[in-house]
Amino acid sequence: MERSELAGTAPFDGIICLGGEDWWYHNRGHFDFQIMRRLARRWPVLFVNSIGVRMPNLNEKRVFVQRIARKLKSLSRGLVEAERGFFVFSPFNVPGQKVSEWSLGPQVRLAARRAGIRRPLLWVHCPAGGALIGQLGETRVVLQRTDRFEAFPEADPDYVGHTIDRARDVADLVVYAAPHLMAEEAAFDRDQILIDHGVDLERFAGGGEIGGLDAHSFAPELFLDVARVLVGGSSLPEDWCDLANVHMLGRKPYEEVAAYQAAMDVLIMRWNDSEGIKACNPIKLKEYLAVGRPIVTTDFAALDRWRDLVSVAGDAEQFAAAIAAATGTHVDLGERLRRLDGESWDAKAELLARRLAECPEMAVERAA
Repeated sequence: MERSELAGTAPFDGIICLGGEDWWYHNRGHFDFQIMRRLARRWPVLFVNSIGVRMPNLNEKRVFVQRIARKLKSLSRGLVEAERGFFVFSPFNVPGQKVSEWSLGPQVRLAARRAGIRRPLLWVHCPAGGALIGQLGETRVVLQRTDRFEAFPEADPDYVGHTIDRARDVADLVVYAAPHLMAEEAAFDRDQILIDHGVDLERFAGGGEIGGLDAHSFAPELFLDVARVLVGGSSLPEDWCDLANVHMLGRKPYEEVAAYQAAMDVLIMRWNDSEGIKACNPIKLKEYLAVGRPIVTTDFAALDRWRDLVSVAGDAEQFAAAIAAATGTHVDLGERLRRLDGESWDAKAELLARRLAECPEMAVERAA
């Protein structure tokens, strides 16, 4: 994807992405990280680390202290060109609070100019960023709906819902990863596109749990008696598990994740039945498929295309039995990779880049 190929035809000269994660400490497999890094091959991208939608829980002191420490470290880095054309910036803001437009707008505008962006496309993933619409001289607005933020614990659903509606009202395009959520919201969007999650086949092609353990998506009762190794950060209470057979390795660099997955006997996904999960398209599904290990999972809507390649279990007893049955079984990696052909992040970014550059398909330009 060459920078010169489409850049000159687009009605914008760069992208400001108000991200839903922080580049410096979140899993770099996330949708906006993967897509923005690749769009940066065409246009300069300013990735603004998440300004937060959840209030810190003071009752969980360990998690609260970790979040504050990470945010301060992120702030201290300033503006960094993390990769060619991909700039990362952490503005000052209090997580979970309503965006202070008079403070955030100037910070982001200055960072964008330093990144060489004068006529930005504004990409909104973090809902709180919707308050910056109209403050940055954007010519286009894209809303990313790959998470149901309003269903997150500690989030103010009324405020988050309001900011999402504000972004949707002016968005030229709404990007979804889950077809069920896209269909549910079709009547409210001006224009939609489905870009389901991709996979870095070069990294992952080749159990335990790989990924964060979050209170809003995690069902620990399903596997406490069978799991051995858990890799990923955790927002659960410190005493959620004291079983000798469960080993928490904590966060690992994204570059090491595939090696951990390949070392597992069985890879598992243990989603609960929350509104957030019903609307999501888990990144790890295709990563798991590409690694070539047996997979056991609870049921979720986005599984439909891949159901024949995994074992689906319901309650804790079924989950334990499915893991036992899957251990040592042969996986046809060639068939999995054939099914994953065309599912790479490069292919997803190419499709999206061409859509963004189609000026007639977008709404009338806004005044700078």
